[in-house]
Amino acid sequence: MRIAQIAPLTEAVPPTLYGGTERVISWLTEELVGLGHDVTLFASGDSVTNAKLEAVWPKALRLDGTVRDPNALHMMMIEQVYQRADEFDILHFHLDYYPFSLFSRQSIPFITTLHGRLDLPEHQPVFQTFDTPPVVSISNSQRRPVPGANWVGTVYHGLPADLLEPKPATPSYLAFLGRISPEKRCDLAIEISRRSGVPLKIAAKVDRSDQDYFDEQIRPLLDQPGIEFTGEIGDDKKAEFLSGALALLVPIDWPEPFGLVMIEAMACGTPVIAFNRGSVPEIVEDGVTGFVVEDTTSAVGEIRHLEKLSRSTIRQRFEERFTARRMAENYLEVYEDIVGAVRPRPYLVKA
Repeated sequence: MRIAQIAPLTEAVPPTLYGGTERVISWLTEELVGLGHDVTLFASGDSVTNAKLEAVWPKALRLDGTVRDPNALHMMMIEQVYQRADEFDILHFHLDYYPFSLFSRQSIPFITTLHGRLDLPEHQPVFQTFDTPPVVSISNSQRRPVPGANWVGTVYHGLPADLLEPKPATPSYLAFLGRISPEKRCDLAIEISRRSGVPLKIAAKVDRSDQDYFDEQIRPLLDQPGIEFTGEIGDDKKAEFLSGALALLVPIDWPEPFGLVMIEAMACGTPVIAFNRGSVPEIVEDGVTGFVVEDTTSAVGEIRHLEKLSRSTIRQRFEERFTARRMAENYLEVYEDIVGAVRPRPYLVKA
């Protein structure tokens, strides 16, 4: 199958550091190539892939200080894809709703994976206006705010099976991984650590947009005993960091569409204690791969039950549910359904 993957230009594919969407696009692209498909990746020129790379802009926009209007370059990319659409069997966009208008007016099958939250008021009129473009969710909970969208499937994210693996370690602390922002509630992770008496290690980045929040709300909490802040870490350090943790804390306060950190922990055999928000009950199997809790009090209570969970079983469930190969195979099923729905059918004429 001839497949086009169209990625945001904000980060390289894969990203140098933080960038969940671009990491997923990279894993999907490489798995599709490995399965024998002809894949073209439209992305920034500093991307690295075994697919055919169409470098729409030389450098990831977040790293290019000369670019002040990223929307202009994304519009240029959409037009480039449109002009070449007939070279592909299917177009797979990762650009939210930007391709809806133009690509609904052409014949080549396309889908869009929606990677972000959909509960903002402005999303309602968008999906009421564009109720026919086929879209894929990354969790069933992500769909709830816009039930009228043309959902054609849910495909959970997946990691390469060998990207993160359990490392020999004696788990001795709680972990917080990813990004510090108001919706991720690192402050609640610190509270859980304090109330349980178990040390907490925080490996997380701070975006510019969240710097004031970090300085005012989080930094003053880092001086407490047992709290260690290490900053952002790459994939090369995650396995050791997660393997040494008794559990990964995910005390989110927003409708998380998926949450890569949860399956990263599972890949290392590490249990997840996460708040019952968004995708959490779909990703975490309560009592098997971790615990789904309602608040800090119940999170503290479940720490006592972590020893009941099997870290080898957690790794096994990751392999069964959340590998990149499984993700690619599920997307291929969606592609085939979409292409089959528009493929001309034989028409028999009576003599």
